Amino acid sequence: MKRREFIKASTIAVPAAALATPAIASGKIKWKLPSSFPAKAPGVGTNVTSFAKRVAEMSDGRLSFKVFSGGELVPPFGVEDAVQNGTAKIGHSTPYYSAGKNSALHFFSAVPFGMTAVEHASWLRFGGGQKLWDEIAAERGLKVFYSGNSGAQSAGWFKKPIKTVKDLSGLNMRIAGLGGEAMRKLGVNAVLLPPPEIFPAFQSGAIDASEWVGPMLDQAFGLNKVAKYCYLPAFHEPSAALEIVVNKDAFDELPKDLQAIIANAAEATSVETLGQFDYFNALAFKQLKQKGVEFAAFPDDVMTALKKASSEVMAEQAAKNPQFAKVMQSYKAALELQSDYAIAMKAPSMMMRKG
Repeated sequence: MKRREFIKASTIAVPAAALATPAIASGKIKWKLPSSFPAKAPGVGTNVTSFAKRVAEMSDGRLSFKVFSGGELVPPFGVEDAVQNGTAKIGHSTPYYSAGKNSALHFFSAVPFGMTAVEHASWLRFGGGQKLWDEIAAERGLKVFYSGNSGAQSAGWFKKPIKTVKDLSGLNMRIAGLGGEAMRKLGVNAVLLPPPEIFPAFQSGAIDASEWVGPMLDQAFGLNKVAKYCYLPAFHEPSAALEIVVNKDAFDELPKDLQAIIANAAEATSVETLGQFDYFNALAFKQLKQKGVEFAAFPDDVMTALKKASSEVMAEQAAKNPQFAKVMQSYKAALELQSDYAIAMKAPSMMMRKG
């Protein structure tokens, strides 16, 4: 698939999709479903189209959606607002795109030096994370569902190698989440651009560096055509979650079986998405190396500075927002519990493959 085919705003129609209305005479319910991402993009786009297809099939067409790419129906960063105000009854995004409403939402997407995708899902399901997320969402009349994860992301693409902390100072960089706040402490001008604007800004020189997701999407968006230095893994996004968000009043009005279908379709899609990212990131990583991309980890002094800056950012956010502090306590407890196990079991298992 060519980059322009999915970066361009597009509409994906799922079976029986139409404009959002109440239940029509036939008993079928049809809703608009805006996404923050291009609907044809691998991973982030197929996450929502796969979810919509599952719901239509599982409900035998009683509930279906018309999927809109980011920016087509509502702004990419305005999906939760649109669902809250009724512009759409359901949407697809990532929680930290709405962190301006509540900074605690960062934990439900990604935070620096945080959990892997599997650890994050386990915290949501078994460690109290989903309950905290539900409480925050309910304050805005929303119902939220975890729908997948990218796994470990890339730290960023740079036109020149990063050898010391000083090499970051003064750079204009597209970077999402609290990682952007950490980068600012090191002198980076961090900006958050919606997905369709990343490549043009990088190519034109409006930004000097960019992180997006990982090899699969970075290659699809053409970032390797602008820069050849890619640093990984991401300090700020060791994983990043996606969400399905529903207007709670609209959700509560649905029959119980359709509510269950939405929940189960989101869960099934989450498994598919994690597998998709793992497989095709590995494939794209191999392809990009063959094209001459230089992959490397940030130097030790850069990582030390980023860890210090990230800790400061987290402490500042906790001091400003009691809900951030509350969620952070739960998140850190789950992270500490799982880290000991991961170091003892998972990391050595990976290293055992070598040779």
